[in-house]
Amino acid sequence: MRTIAIYDTTLRDGAQGEGIHFSLSAKMRLAAALDRFGIDYVECGFPASNPADREFFARLPELGLKHARPVAFGSTRRPGSAPGRDAGLRALLESGAPAVAVFGKSWDLHVEHVLKVTRKENLAMIAGSVKHLAKHGLEVFYDAEHFFDGWLADPEYALATLDAALSAGASRIVLCDTNGGRLSTEIAAACMAVKERFPDAAFGIHTHDDCGLAVANALAAAVVGAGLVQGTVNGYGERAGNADLCSLLPCLALKMGYNLSCAPQLKDLRNLSRLVDEMADRRPDPRRPFVGDSAFAHKAGMHADAVAKDPATYEHVPPEAVGNRRRILVSELSGSGNVAVKTREMGLALRKDSRQVGDILDRLERLESGGYQFESADASFKLLVRKTLRKHVPFFELLGFNVVVQKRDAASPATTVATIKVSVGGQTELTAGEGDGPVDALNSALRKVLRRFYPSIDDVALEDYHVRILDPETGTRATTRVLIDSSDGKNHWGTVGVSENIIEASWEALVDSVEYKLILDAATPPPSAPPPAP
Repeated sequence: MRTIAIYDTTLRDGAQGEGIHFSLSAKMRLAAALDRFGIDYVECGFPASNPADREFFARLPELGLKHARPVAFGSTRRPGSAPGRDAGLRALLESGAPAVAVFGKSWDLHVEHVLKVTRKENLAMIAGSVKHLAKHGLEVFYDAEHFFDGWLADPEYALATLDAALSAGASRIVLCDTNGGRLSTEIAAACMAVKERFPDAAFGIHTHDDCGLAVANALAAAVVGAGLVQGTVNGYGERAGNADLCSLLPCLALKMGYNLSCAPQLKDLRNLSRLVDEMADRRPDPRRPFVGDSAFAHKAGMHADAVAKDPATYEHVPPEAVGNRRRILVSELSGSGNVAVKTREMGLALRKDSRQVGDILDRLERLESGGYQFESADASFKLLVRKTLRKHVPFFELLGFNVVVQKRDAASPATTVATIKVSVGGQTELTAGEGDGPVDALNSALRKVLRRFYPSIDDVALEDYHVRILDPETGTRATTRVLIDSSDGKNHWGTVGVSENIIEASWEALVDSVEYKLILDAATPPPSAPPPAP
């Protein structure tokens, strides 16, 4: 099959998404990660638009990129100016990037009503800009902005803009569905027209997701003959976003058989997705295809049973091919098959028709009828299994806690102190902790009292805290469900607590989080407390 080059624009077009901002250090880290992943081109920014992008280009040589070619992005020259005196083109040359992408207008609506120039002048702007950049030995991409809208409005003029760029020395033309409003059939037809008019020209595709078709439209262009595909990691971008490389790459390589430089690294795709989310300070979308937590999660009992027999029954690709993993969810809808599969993950060989599985399922159903939910609380479910099978020995015993929230006056911030009393290995410990709120204070106090017995709890970070009111019609007496997401840097787990008292529900989820960490570490409760430190 053909080789298709991958062009990432996360650091430029992705950064234009609402709420997305990448610091300079984040851009450096992401550019290096994209290079390691095997991306062919990394669009690093718009050097004429802001000092931050210019500084990024100045720092790029420090990365020593081994595969990816950095690309500087800009526009054609301004109307009425000469290419050699245009500030935007000068910024592209001064960026030091070996490749540049220059966009121009392919839709007569923009030419006449936005640029307010003649069609002839627009063609001269395209040709002059491309020629000026190409003569400096750069690889020049011409981004035909709004090409598909222009082709539908006036196909001859839209094609003339491409001819202007190619005749001036453009290395590749990129057809852009800038408004994201075109259907896949329209994309394919326009690409065929380009291929027929310019059979020797290399062309690429850039799509937006305003109709939810960015990935489909990019794939349609690839089928017709596009040799380069543009997109962003996680689909970040202007308005509804860009084509998501996390879907595009596995579709191109695993399903369509195209040769991609990054294909051997697809097993790291989920990690790349998570890194971009982290650098953008965004919570990962669990329903993101291929890389999301839910992409290979099975809840229905029939599905879980079938996947255990043959994964192909309900998984379109192996999860590990994109760095993901299979998850079997448990709930009152799951049945004994899910419970049996889940317990096998714990190393317990239980048949789904066994009494133990029945006991676990009974307890699960009772708890879920009371408001518990274990789909996002895998650690709490595993603790439930251990307790039901009488395999769990508590690591400590709560003897009591007290939480005091004090606000001295209207202008002063509230302060919270939690006092906690526990028994560990027969020794009673009492301590207090301060925090930004009741849960933070309890967490602080619990760590203080347990640190001497279980030092590894200092590795645990509470990454997220979710509260849901289950029966709001009861007002302040409503039952509250608390979900806590935790991590020790290597493992991630979720725990749940339910109570009419939000602090008690939070405590339950907090204790499960700590105990699960100790189980992961294969810790054992001390038979007796160690002597006090000198």
